[in-house]
Amino acid sequence: MYPADFKYTKDHEWIKVTGETAQVGITDYAQKQLGDVVYLDLPQAGRALKVGETFGTVESVKAVSELYSPVSGVVTAVNGALAEKPENVNADPHASWMIEIKLASPGELASLMASEQYSDLVK
Repeated sequence: MYPADFKYTKDHEWIKVTGETAQVGITDYAQKQLGDVVYLDLPQAGRALKVGETFGTVESVKAVSELYSPVSGVVTAVNGALAEKPENVNADPHASWMIEIKLASPGELASLMASEQYSDLVK
């Protein structure tokens, strides 16, 4: 259910690392808890983030929730398609990345959960 090649946070973000960059989004569990996503507030490319720092918000019919960076780094890209169709987060949350980050400290990945650990957390 949760892709094995991703890492996960206790705040329900996922991160998929490819080389020196990583894509970040929210998990299937998170989108189910939120309900229908209607708006995303995401940062501009070039913004530096620290691990655990808020990088934006996701607004649904139920609530507004903050998004937290799973790692430190610089935002290199923002998924503009989600601005037009935020509901894609509900349709396929593990393909609907929100930001891409150039990793500043790859060692931070070690503190994140593997798929099995995250699955146990959200049971």
